[in-house]
Amino acid sequence: MESNPPHEKPDIDVEANDDTVRDDNDRTGRTMRITFEDSSATDVEGMRSIYQPNQQLGLTRSLSRDTIHSNRSGLQTTTSPNAGIPIEFRTLSIQISESQTRPKEIIADPPREKLPNQDYFESLDFHTITQDKVCQEFNVGPRFGLSAESAATRLQRDGRNVIAHHRENYFKKIFFYVFGGFCSVLWVGVVIFFICWKPLSNPPSPTNLAMAILVIIVITLQASFSAFQDWSTKRVMNSILSLLPSEALVLRDGKQIRLPATELVTGDIVQISVGNKVPADMRLLQTSGDVRFDRAILTGESDEIDGATESTDANFLETRNIAMMGTLVTNGNATGVVVLTGASSVMGRIAKMTAGVKQKPTLIQKEINRFVTIIVAMTVCLALLILFTWLGWLHKDHPTYMSVVAMLNNVMGCVVAFIPEGVPVGVALTLMMIARRMKQTNILPKGLATVETLGCVNVICSDKTGTLTQNRMFVKSLGMVDWEYSIEDLITGMESSEGLRTLLRASVLCNDATFDPETLCLPIHERSVNGNATDAAVLRLADSVGAASPKLLEPYERVHQIPFNSKNKWMLTMHEDPDLSSGFMIYVKGAPDVLLDRCSTYWSAVDNAIRPLDTHARQKLSDFQAKLSRRAERVIILCQRRYVPTHPLGSNGFSDEILESGAQDLTVLGIFGIIDPPRPETAATVKACRGAGIRFFMVTGDFGLTAAAIARDIGIFSGQVEPETIEDLRDGFCSDKSQRSCHSLLLEGTSLSSLTQEEWSVVCEYEEIVFARTSPEQKLRIVSELQAKGNYVAVTGDGVNDAPALRAADVGVAIGSGSDVAIEAADLVLLDRFDSIVEAIRLGRLVFQNLQKVIAYLLPAGSWSEIWPVLMNVFFGCPSPSAPS
Repeated sequence: MESNPPHEKPDIDVEANDDTVRDDNDRTGRTMRITFEDSSATDVEGMRSIYQPNQQLGLTRSLSRDTIHSNRSGLQTTTSPNAGIPIEFRTLSIQISESQTRPKEIIADPPREKLPNQDYFESLDFHTITQDKVCQEFNVGPRFGLSAESAATRLQRDGRNVIAHHRENYFKKIFFYVFGGFCSVLWVGVVIFFICWKPLSNPPSPTNLAMAILVIIVITLQASFSAFQDWSTKRVMNSILSLLPSEALVLRDGKQIRLPATELVTGDIVQISVGNKVPADMRLLQTSGDVRFDRAILTGESDEIDGATESTDANFLETRNIAMMGTLVTNGNATGVVVLTGASSVMGRIAKMTAGVKQKPTLIQKEINRFVTIIVAMTVCLALLILFTWLGWLHKDHPTYMSVVAMLNNVMGCVVAFIPEGVPVGVALTLMMIARRMKQTNILPKGLATVETLGCVNVICSDKTGTLTQNRMFVKSLGMVDWEYSIEDLITGMESSEGLRTLLRASVLCNDATFDPETLCLPIHERSVNGNATDAAVLRLADSVGAASPKLLEPYERVHQIPFNSKNKWMLTMHEDPDLSSGFMIYVKGAPDVLLDRCSTYWSAVDNAIRPLDTHARQKLSDFQAKLSRRAERVIILCQRRYVPTHPLGSNGFSDEILESGAQDLTVLGIFGIIDPPRPETAATVKACRGAGIRFFMVTGDFGLTAAAIARDIGIFSGQVEPETIEDLRDGFCSDKSQRSCHSLLLEGTSLSSLTQEEWSVVCEYEEIVFARTSPEQKLRIVSELQAKGNYVAVTGDGVNDAPALRAADVGVAIGSGSDVAIEAADLVLLDRFDSIVEAIRLGRLVFQNLQKVIAYLLPAGSWSEIWPVLMNVFFGCPSPSAPS
């Protein structure tokens, strides 16, 4: 027998589905088979589930699901993770750590109190082991993914990737239905009526008994309705939220497919990108270098964290190579393997601890509570007035006029009369009916509070791209610094211009869009494209002139990228170039006003050579940009530079170096004019909102002239006069206030930070405003300033950059086709058409109208009509209606 090396531990091959132990005499190998007696911990494939880590003292283990080996024999057999052969053997490495080997100072430490689930999270090692080991744990190949059969087996074993809701305490809910709210006061009345029946009445008064029974019936009916309303509301809201399934881009059988996030299983290879919500806990395998996550939903901290492919902390909850379920991708993209799903994820564990957190009262709830407080105060005052009147006057001067029983009946009659039992019922019915109507028109409120607040909205701040426009872009104009090409002449121009060929090739290389393989047989304009609308428009143009051929692009392999984000407003890719003897070629695409300051040269179409970007050339480029912007075209420029990095590819220093120096000293290749047609219903929506007394503002990241042109097309700028600017605002601020027009205003993000509070007050008075070139922080500032001036603000958007403003708004409205981040941040989702927002606001206002009608009916028909007989009996001597004739 072969002995083990001194620092290696013996490995035992384990097969969980055999109850025999066999010793093969073959000298080439020896196998032991051991049965797990705990069937609950064994999965369908005969392997212990990763969700039950061993917690026994001094015993840890590591599993290998990709190899079969025995140190005794030295034999090793490797199975492909892509093969469809069931795994019969696995390796169980047992390591025993005895207490006497531990340092005395560790043994002497007193045990510290552990947080909930701390033992569970400490047992996880997915973040500390190597990427290959993680893939072996789950028997998956990072380039092939799981097979459909394996995924189905794991889904059956582990269940759907959903967070189980906590089981409600039905006894507590029933107790609240019966004794909560006004019912507690009514129960006091029941007790007093029973006391008035016996023993205070002699003989017992059947009237008091009837009153007690009647109040009990009222309590029962109100409790039953509250229970029914609670159940109906929950059913309606669950059906609404079920219409917003989150999807994930998953690698299955070597192909990328989109699946509902609920069908993810451990071992799935998932790709996430900016705007996505992480569908499950994932170990990151590859990142774009600048991927960032917003973990505020888990940690409450607003600071974003950078993603990494290697462990940065021994704590599973703190390391940056784990993307956690429910967090948001705010920048970059990444690929990872799912390690925890559903209730086993960090989000699932925290959900169990945070179940049942109370929500803040809504606007209507505050108003109703104030109304009820006034009613209750009046009730108490009137009841005390009756009591003191009886004690100080009637009982002394007219002892036979009103007995104790009659006095108590009047006091309780006053209390019962004033309590508005019908108001909670009316509010609940109104909100539930409006929520159902919204659902029927493809308007999905996430909570009844949203329905209430919609009726108060008087300002709408809307994003442009994808919200007011169709987000179906196409290139309308193309040119270089000193030459403009027509789209029809591109093929001819490519034959004679090396600069144009370089521009079109770069437009495909610096591009994250790809054609859906299943639609390649269709005409170019009908093909489905995976990627954002801007990249899709450029890709379609390049492919239409033959510049996107895979054979032409094959030598230019991408080695690094920095995706576009709303802060930088540019995208960078680095490629190998066969024409370069050393270094790489960098391509940068973005907004002209951001990138031009980073450019020093340009490619001349006239000279077919690189020339300095002097003042004359800059003016030409600026004039061309203004020309395209006035035609409502979105303008982007494409630049390049040769670069020799000083740090190794893939290192942290390399990423920082490229971020700092990669987009400097650039050469302008060309400029694209991209048009995004407005939605057909947008102009009518703006007009309808204006008719309802709602001011409609545009908040966009686009260039000012482009935003103004589109605003004029869709009616946000209603007049033919040019809108005022920051200079006009400040000139008018110093002049007579009565002469200010306060009609149309165009503000760019660069000027927002310099506005004073007095100037913000003037800005908020304008009827038509377009905020251009805004960042997410500036959008948030705009919403805050409008709210501070007493406005109820609704924000509409579909992108990641809209999320902060959507959260801060009184009502955040997302488009159903928008990013997961926007939908997560919004209070309301429009599934179908943008003009549904008009119907949503109309229904929100209908809530207030219906509640006014309910209160206007209940006060005269309920409280006042019931209180007058009591007052007439006490102060004027009229007989009580319930007194015997």
